Amino acid sequence: MKTIVNPKKEMWPLLTLRAEGNYSDIRLDVAEILDNVKTNGDKALYDLTLRLDGVSLESLYLSESYIDFCKESLNSELKIGIETAINNIESFHLEQISKDIEKETFKGVYCQLRYKPIKRVGIYIPGGTAPLLSTVMMLAIPAKIAGCEEIILFTPPSKNGLPHPAIVYVANRCGIKEIISVGGVQAIGAMAFGTESIKRVDKIFGPGNSYVTMAKSMVVRDVGIDMLAGPSELMVIADQSCIPEFVAWDLLSQAEHGVDSQVMLLTDNIQIAKKVVKELNRIANGIPRAEIAIKSLANSRAIVFNSLERALEFSELYSPEHLILAVSEAEQLCEQVTTAGSVFLGHYTPESCGDYISGTNHTLPTGGWGRFSGGITVDSFRKSISIQRVTKEAISALAPMIVSMAEAEGLYAHGCAAAIRVTGNK
Repeated sequence: MKTIVNPKKEMWPLLTLRAEGNYSDIRLDVAEILDNVKTNGDKALYDLTLRLDGVSLESLYLSESYIDFCKESLNSELKIGIETAINNIESFHLEQISKDIEKETFKGVYCQLRYKPIKRVGIYIPGGTAPLLSTVMMLAIPAKIAGCEEIILFTPPSKNGLPHPAIVYVANRCGIKEIISVGGVQAIGAMAFGTESIKRVDKIFGPGNSYVTMAKSMVVRDVGIDMLAGPSELMVIADQSCIPEFVAWDLLSQAEHGVDSQVMLLTDNIQIAKKVVKELNRIANGIPRAEIAIKSLANSRAIVFNSLERALEFSELYSPEHLILAVSEAEQLCEQVTTAGSVFLGHYTPESCGDYISGTNHTLPTGGWGRFSGGITVDSFRKSISIQRVTKEAISALAPMIVSMAEAEGLYAHGCAAAIRVTGNK
């Protein structure tokens, strides 16, 4: 992990750069797979899963017997953790439901805003070396709270042709009835276009690799998507009160996600930077995903500023997915944060707490998207409809104003549509 001391401000934009995948190299492959699914439906899903995953599926949908097996296969300690997480996530997300609005904006003009659930949503859960059972909870629970009638989950099969038991267990526990053992670009295509046996969805949620992200970007004319999530990010702002070992493990917890994950340490104390880097070097080789984490750390940075205010200014420019404030006055510093996916305060709030169990959602904007968007909430699974009703007396008062504005825009019929309700003629 490279250490940089008091960088000049003109260097800051360079220091905020993320690792960029060469999406142009995969665009044609992704387009070909999507077209295959759109054209050939279920057959494409079977063929692509065999070709790309090396798995010959007997069925797209999981059997009830395998779901029952997954219910029994998890140990009791993990089940207790899952139940605690579900309770906390439900509790926090139940408070997020936006209320319908009704307002008389002008005498005789009544405006409403009503929220309706998205009817059918699709959830994509990556498998592979990190089966993200926590992401099932983070997406399924707000979807249920929002009132979505139909929730379908796609997750890739293991070599035995079946998805990870923990993913299936949590999906079933969260009330998902449709679980399909298909992953990758073909899963995104099935959700976007539908097949003979799979009904298309209205909106797709969930993370994935560069192929999945590219696929989501290419189907947005056919279906809604949550966001274009990039590699995981963590920034820690630390002062002399921090515990270097805690900070090192926080940084490592995100570095182990993938070789393109990016972690940063910002501090006003060079000794803290040295201690954290030393601790990282000591512990990184000892974790199971050491090779991944070490490659990630090679592209990450520790930056020493002359004050915490400057560190926060840099953080605001970077807009991290996760921001830990490992400082003595964390609450006060947090008041100045305006752009970050999720913030973790003090020395005893690890980022992993938010990943799993605190109750906040871990599906967050990356790549600087926190400047203009937030993470997943219950309203991500809802849509708003505006309604208005105007009385005869009110349109009489408003019509001349509508006519003048319509004329200014050169839209003659707009004005006539209002005027005729008053005069009976154009």
